[in-house]
Amino acid sequence: MKASARNQFTGIVNNVFIGAVNAEVHLSLKGGETIVATITKESVDNLGITPGLDVIALVKAPQIIVVTNFAGYKLSARNQLQGTVTQVKPGGVNSEVDIELKAGEKITATVTNDSVESLGLRKGQTATAVFKAGAVILAVAAK
Repeated sequence: MKASARNQFTGIVNNVFIGAVNAEVHLSLKGGETIVATITKESVDNLGITPGLDVIALVKAPQIIVVTNFAGYKLSARNQLQGTVTQVKPGGVNSEVDIELKAGEKITATVTNDSVESLGLRKGQTATAVFKAGAVILAVAAK
């Protein structure tokens, strides 16, 4: 599949919690991390989302927040994937920051150059990629 979303994670559906309008879908990645997606109940039905199904989770790079120190705070964002910064590629206004997860998967964030400087982002640094469940788009193989 080709898509403009740079972050594409292959996962297996663990749980599906159906609400009146939306559903919460929990996916396991190969490194043991979990991604939570909030999609409509209708999308769950249309895509045939059930436990055990292979899916691809898509997240656009600008939706990723990079955290280097939680300072005792907790966040409401369900997806918090810790890894190691492998690259910081500066641009004119923004930089791309690549974070490698446990199993070698990469997540890319687009952040301002000011944020790179204030967080002191550099290769080898531990960082957490944070994104809301609503920022996740799920895809399944066409039948």
